[in-house]
Amino acid sequence: MNPPSPQQLLESSRSLGRQLLAAGLTIATAESCTGGLLASTLTDIEGSSDCVLGGVISHSNEVKQNLLGVRPSTLAQHGAVSPETAAEMARGVRRLLASDLAVAVTGIAGPGGGSPDKPVGLVYLHLSASGAELSRRDVWPYDRTDNKRATVEAALSLV
Repeated sequence: MNPPSPQQLLESSRSLGRQLLAAGLTIATAESCTGGLLASTLTDIEGSSDCVLGGVISHSNEVKQNLLGVRPSTLAQHGAVSPETAAEMARGVRRLLASDLAVAVTGIAGPGGGSPDKPVGLVYLHLSASGAELSRRDVWPYDRTDNKRATVEAALSLV
């Protein structure tokens, strides 16, 4: 399995953008390990200003807590890279930007930072919408750049 190319990400973003525009839905992002690549990919398409409201890059726990409303107890109990944190990030950015949908990503892009319990390449994604919540966990085998690209493709697919 190969990571998605920039062109594949663009095609996935175009497809999602068409669906969001047709449904009249807005989206927001909360990103940690992807550092804004998801929001950038979503805004690479024409017409994105009609559906992409914005995003928060929350690389630090302080931003996760103070801006997105991730509870300190969640971070203490589960860590920044966890399904619980991803869910709270998504709900927080959805509330903050008043979007219909929000997607959050948190993980360990590498090359360092991994542990036996949380290896390099581990990511958690969460989609929050009115009346619906979806989560996803992946472990990518790539380098930092390709792990980020694979995570963005997974987020687009989740939405």
